[in-house]
Amino acid sequence: MQFSERRNTIRWIILFVSFLIVSLILWNTYTFFQIFKNEERLKMNLWANAQKTLINADENTDVNLPLEILSNNSSIPIILTEDNKIINTVNIDEDLGLNSPATLNILKQLKSQNEPIVIEYVPGQFQKLYYGDSALLKKLKYYPIALLLIIFLFGLLVYNFYKSTKVATQNKLWAGMAKETAHQIGTPLSSLIGWVEILKADEVDESITSEIEKDIHRLQTITERFSKIGSVPTLENKNIIDETFQAYTYLQSRFSKQIEFRFEAPDKEIFIPINPTLHGWSIENLVKNAIDAMKGKGKLILSIEEDKGFVKINVSDMGSGIPKKQFKTIFEPGFTTKKRGWGLGLSLTKRIVEEYHKGKIKVLKSEIGMGTTIQISFELKA
Repeated sequence: MQFSERRNTIRWIILFVSFLIVSLILWNTYTFFQIFKNEERLKMNLWANAQKTLINADENTDVNLPLEILSNNSSIPIILTEDNKIINTVNIDEDLGLNSPATLNILKQLKSQNEPIVIEYVPGQFQKLYYGDSALLKKLKYYPIALLLIIFLFGLLVYNFYKSTKVATQNKLWAGMAKETAHQIGTPLSSLIGWVEILKADEVDESITSEIEKDIHRLQTITERFSKIGSVPTLENKNIIDETFQAYTYLQSRFSKQIEFRFEAPDKEIFIPINPTLHGWSIENLVKNAIDAMKGKGKLILSIEEDKGFVKINVSDMGSGIPKKQFKTIFEPGFTTKKRGWGLGLSLTKRIVEEYHKGKIKVLKSEIGMGTTIQISFELKA
């Protein structure tokens, strides 16, 4: 608890320091922007004075300095007006024309950027100098936005890294808990096997011991499944029809007679590399999910077919159906429409099929009130 609180405190300190650094950078950028803007205002005042000097110059006036000032401006756009008419432009395309709509539109933009400088070259006669921001100033204006975008992307990257690390830690925790559960089940399971042997020695009804043995075998299968979580499973070249049928028949014998089970498959063997334990788990998940969708009553069809280099397993029910927008989300961890359950069955099945067996799983078809068909497909190796 103390470690968790300390870690949260460190996170808040880092967040505060980061916010402070960003604020200082933005403030300095704003300060630089204002400094450059004031310097450009001073340059434009000098330009206006040079313009005034040239207008009032006579043959005895030295105009070298005013001309140099006027010619040195190569980056700031200028429009000079008199009596509301444009009389000159600087750093603006001359081909546009002085009083063309395009130039008037530029003048409108310059008016929105800076206050004009009034040049009174003789008493009662005025010119107005309108100027815009230089290219450097425009770049500096957008710098804070670019900086914030970079910080946002960096924060998003850190968040994704933190989230993926947290998910990886949780996965390790769940895998560890699953393995520990398998280990804990193993002890009473060994004891049950011993008791079955005692019952056999006492010549208890064989049908009773046979059913107990089936359930013990089932517990052993479940234990093996949990022990494989988090590990890379070993694949064996197995007949997919037999392995699917075994998982199917186990459930068929343990569900209500109100479920009409039907199994359809080619009358031949189809061998593909699978892990029998995990494949059986994925089939059971799909069958149980189909039975839940029908609320324990209806027809369930499990069919296997070979098609264009693939073996396809279809599990069809007559349940409530799935909206099309949920065709992909049903395989996400935590998604469930049931009041009970954690929504892990289909996501676990997807992982077994796609990550461990390199197959594909999808909702083949579904209609509301009519039923759903989920399909698993595996590529047949030549």
